[in-house]
Amino acid sequence: MNSRKLLLTITLTAALASVAGAQAKKGDAKAQAPKPAAEQQSAPFDQKRFDELRAAGFESLYNLDYEGARRQFREMTRIFPDHPAGYQFLAASLWLKTLNESRRLQASLYNNEGFYKEKNDKTDPALVAEFRELTRKTKELCESRLKQNPRDTDALYYLGAVEGLKAAWGGMVERSFMSALNNGNDSVDHHRDLLKIDPNYIDAKVTIGMYDYVVGTLPLPIKILASIGGFRGSRKRGLATLELVARDGKWARDDARSLLIALLKREKRYRDAYTYASELAAKYPRNYLFKMEAADALVSQAEVDRATNPEAAKKTEAEAFAIFDSLLTPAHSPNAPRPPLDLVHFTYGDALLVAGEAERAAKELLAAATVPNAESSMVTRARLRAAQALDVAGKRDAAVAQYKAVLARPNVFDSHEDAKRGLKEPYKLTRKSSAENAGGDDSDATKGQQAN
Repeated sequence: MNSRKLLLTITLTAALASVAGAQAKKGDAKAQAPKPAAEQQSAPFDQKRFDELRAAGFESLYNLDYEGARRQFREMTRIFPDHPAGYQFLAASLWLKTLNESRRLQASLYNNEGFYKEKNDKTDPALVAEFRELTRKTKELCESRLKQNPRDTDALYYLGAVEGLKAAWGGMVERSFMSALNNGNDSVDHHRDLLKIDPNYIDAKVTIGMYDYVVGTLPLPIKILASIGGFRGSRKRGLATLELVARDGKWARDDARSLLIALLKREKRYRDAYTYASELAAKYPRNYLFKMEAADALVSQAEVDRATNPEAAKKTEAEAFAIFDSLLTPAHSPNAPRPPLDLVHFTYGDALLVAGEAERAAKELLAAATVPNAESSMVTRARLRAAQALDVAGKRDAAVAQYKAVLARPNVFDSHEDAKRGLKEPYKLTRKSSAENAGGDDSDATKGQQAN
């Protein structure tokens, strides 16, 4: 895992850990900041209404209904203007909406080194200003509470949450990696301080667990340098902590499960990753991303099984392909959201190629490139992958035509470099060795490589 991928993982973790919000701790007088005299004379804090709005907001957010979520969170800021949660939740929903619309929630993009070089995409300045104001307000309210009571656990939680969110925005939206690193470190520190006060504040352990995992998986030379700087981690402990939150957390259980999907794939525990993804897909049926994660885990499991149990591999592939087919089938309800078809066709085609069905793969990939209103960078990537699939299928002339089509389009994610290579020699799909896969690379287990 290179340094920028590592940083992106840390910042994404901090932000996901910030999404769900703090635990309700009724009756814990020491954890709450003293109320000003004016507030003491007003109506008591309505915890039931607060939790209802939070639950409804996150139900919408996980179902990709960003506007529905924002309505609930705006209501929180109206009813509870002095509480940081509503402002932090609004910032989190804005971040996730921005990522989804810019296609950064697509895991396949992170596997391409070109993602970290691409600078052309710009975020609406109005969205940037709104995000900064929401995070500023959140931090202001947290610090105000902490001045009154340094042991206010909810204030520490949201302070860590908003720093994590700023880290993720900086690293994934603005590509400001140093800013992301600083804010990410602050997020972890605040949640560690919180856990010193209350070790049972389970939701805050998402950040700590992921930090442990990431530091524990660093290459040995970097790990030694990190330990000198006081950074120590444990891959095993990190996973165990996240599994604890996934099981016993109050508001962050689904955040932990979402993170575990990616980490368990990295650990080659594909069936476990599939279990979490399918559970979340069932709980949030409007969220196509969980369905695609489930299908991807099955594709990876089939790749493992293919060498030793071809029949099991075929069965697992069929499960994955059925998920893709369901995503391409029009929904029965006219109001049900449809996933971006270019993304589904692309991911389906990539899975078919890995499964050895190159002609079917090329068909799906070309479908991704020709979907009406397909996202521009996806069209380029789909044509490149279609060319590679056609090469594997032995259709060199058709492959060359697609490589040339890629070169006629804007260069995204190093597509021109790959297309030029493809024109020089046919693309071949090869399996990476077990030793290479075990070396900490977070890319897919099977990748295509050019013929030597």
